Amino acid sequence: IGASDPEVAPWARGGAAGMAGAGAGAGARGGAAAGVEARARDPPPAHRAHPRHPRPAAQPSARRMDGSSGGLGSGDSAPTTEALFVALGAGVTALSHPLLYVKLLIQVGHEPMPPTLGTNVLGRKVLYLPSFFTYAKYIVQVDGKIGLFRGLSPRLMSNALSTVTRGSMKKVFPPDEIEQVSNKDDMKTSLRKVVKETSYEMMMQCVSRMLAHPLHVISMRCMVQFVGREAKYSGVLSSIGKIFKEEGLLGFFVGLIPHLLGDVVFLWGCNLLAHFINAYLVDDSVSDSPGGLGNDQNPGSQFSQALAIRSYTKFVMGIAVSMLTYPFLLVGDLMAVNNCGLQAGLPPYSPVFKSWIHCWKHLSVQGQLFRGSSLLFRRVSSGSCFALE
Repeated sequence: IGASDPEVAPWARGGAAGMAGAGAGAGARGGAAAGVEARARDPPPAHRAHPRHPRPAAQPSARRMDGSSGGLGSGDSAPTTEALFVALGAGVTALSHPLLYVKLLIQVGHEPMPPTLGTNVLGRKVLYLPSFFTYAKYIVQVDGKIGLFRGLSPRLMSNALSTVTRGSMKKVFPPDEIEQVSNKDDMKTSLRKVVKETSYEMMMQCVSRMLAHPLHVISMRCMVQFVGREAKYSGVLSSIGKIFKEEGLLGFFVGLIPHLLGDVVFLWGCNLLAHFINAYLVDDSVSDSPGGLGNDQNPGSQFSQALAIRSYTKFVMGIAVSMLTYPFLLVGDLMAVNNCGLQAGLPPYSPVFKSWIHCWKHLSVQGQLFRGSSLLFRRVSSGSCFALE
């Protein structure tokens, strides 16, 4: 599992609104990246129309889906659609919460169980730390099954706020209708469109991230209380009062900068890489050849192959870029719980960091910038306190 948000991998979080519930504000990198390339690569009628096979009817644009000009979200159905997105996001958030919970405990360095001796693919003896399933079973033994959902309430509120914010911003600042282009001759026009829409998605993601981040901080602190068995943060309202009293207004935004940077890098990296790969490596004319997908026996299918390849390109790019931006997620989560009065944010689990850059440098020196990125096969690193007998 490699993620760009405090949850599951961003490429697995769905659309910009519907699947934002899987991440507080990765909430959603993958969603923001998912729609841009698809809209940018839709073949234009003027260039791709076949003389004998008319172009299929155009699909509703993102604007129509948001309720700006009819369609799914138009009229009285807009609030219903938005409520459906929030409910769907809440369901995904609840299902993925044990995964995030275990991941966060690993990120802060809490290893309550000793490693086990095993062998790698080369037959060498190595030490493996407990996997997600073993760790989750340990949590159930300590806190019961309900313990796997510690910190879920503020996370649900954070994701709902993020989803509603993105939906409201789309209504206030609807995306411009831009001519769809896809062939290499219109590369400059297509690139300008990708840049414009990525900028638009970046604006929405940054605003929703900033508004939802205080609840994300509360959720992180509720979860890491498992380490020291504390009960300092028990409810959303009481947690807000404690943070404001002890740390002031800035206490709600600790760890925000690395999360924002990770979101921005993910959006631009994923969208631009997918755009250039689809533009230069995916050939729309392959189906125009005799016997190809666009022949008389299969009319209208000349677009299907290219569209399928492009969808896989976005998926693969989402995985790759999320892995590269994972250190931003790790640093942001560690800063959210650092020096807050909980054992997980104090020595010996963690030094008291002066800034997120200090945290980044500390993890880099120890070779721990990707700590917690894998939840199944977790080898003991060379710098760990564990060693072979």
